[in-house]
Amino acid sequence: MNTHELVLKQREYYEDGKTQSAEERVYYLRRLKSTILKYEKEINSALKGDLNKHPFETKMTETGMVIEELNYFIKNTRRFARNKRVKTPVAHFCSKSYIHPEPYGVVLIMSPWNYPFQLAIEPLIGALAAGNCAILKPSAYAKNTSSLVKKIIEEVFPSDYVAVIEGGRAENEELLNEKFDYIFFTGSKAVGKYVMKCASEKLTPVSLELGGKSPVIIDETANIKLAAKRIAWGKCLNAGQTCVAPDYILIDKRVKEQFIDEYIKIIDLFYENENYSYFPRIINDKHFQRVRALIDDDKVIMGGAVKAEELFIEPTLMDNVAWDDAIMKEEIFGPILPVLTYDALDQAIKMIVERPRPLALYLFTSDNSVKKRVVSRINFGGGCINDTIIHLATSHMGFGGIGESGMGSYHGKSSFDTFTHYKSIVDKSTYIDVPVRYAPYTKRKKKILDKLM
Repeated sequence: MNTHELVLKQREYYEDGKTQSAEERVYYLRRLKSTILKYEKEINSALKGDLNKHPFETKMTETGMVIEELNYFIKNTRRFARNKRVKTPVAHFCSKSYIHPEPYGVVLIMSPWNYPFQLAIEPLIGALAAGNCAILKPSAYAKNTSSLVKKIIEEVFPSDYVAVIEGGRAENEELLNEKFDYIFFTGSKAVGKYVMKCASEKLTPVSLELGGKSPVIIDETANIKLAAKRIAWGKCLNAGQTCVAPDYILIDKRVKEQFIDEYIKIIDLFYENENYSYFPRIINDKHFQRVRALIDDDKVIMGGAVKAEELFIEPTLMDNVAWDDAIMKEEIFGPILPVLTYDALDQAIKMIVERPRPLALYLFTSDNSVKKRVVSRINFGGGCINDTIIHLATSHMGFGGIGESGMGSYHGKSSFDTFTHYKSIVDKSTYIDVPVRYAPYTKRKKKILDKLM
């Protein structure tokens, strides 16, 4: 089948009502879970081949998160899919009101290369739990994982229900020329804008999970040693190729030198004797060259080594960085961490709010008043206090951006909501018909209306 035929087949499958049953949805979610567990070793190998990911990191950031999300929806889908009774106004006498959750229909999920398994399957889980058919378009850059995702999906689902289309730009164009009922995109701002433009021509709703420069604020009350460890973990995860990776440090100048010392120590501890055998690699040469060009050798105080033949960039720390440096003009998406300082917290807050709203923000402090000020005064997608990254690793909170960092959210119930239209229904009794609302409008009817409303 070509792309157009596939979309038509999925629409036919959906319109036949085959996805309406919550029991059927849970059945397929269980099948997906068991098949993923069956292929866990192959998933580890695919991610090793694409990004040099260690099986531990794969479990922590890819398969483990997917299985948790599946468990959540296997448990909760039936409840989410039920009608919800709501209060009925007195004016709607002899009625009952309820909200009916219905799927959008046929949805397109476009996933990126940096977490090529998790970021393909997690939104798919929400789409299926909500009762949609789906076409999944993984990134061509992570070809080993893309191929395995296709194999798993084809083993679990009929193509009329869920299908995977592999390929690059040409296939993306074909898909975006089709009419979908919802599009879920994860990737760069530039491509996200194009996806939204295509969707707007067909009035298709979208979720855009993008990125941005996610700051880390460290004040003078922070536990500096622990901050260095948790920031280094978040920065080095997937070699910095994480949409919510700590992008830059904004630190009280009184504790900057202490932080730098601790960060260097912890990187040495993580990768003893510069053993980077299990450190992830940059996805391809194009991205390697882009990240490499952001390194200013004059400002490097740790790391900076690169191996082009291995697509390897060493964890790197840059000091005395200014806002007009190249590294501060785009999302890094690599293991380079620039350090900037501030004199007062209000100055740091002002620096951030003057720039595009970030997908994540991280704050390290022991001062509760600082926590309140930062959370309330800075707009950002989500984040952590005294840690990094982990706010997205839960099915109990939504994850998403704001402003240029994205729109919409998912994970857990938020995923179900994203792929669901909530239909409002008033079921009116036919046993009695109150004549007040009908013409002619009299003074007596107006008095009754005033009492009712």
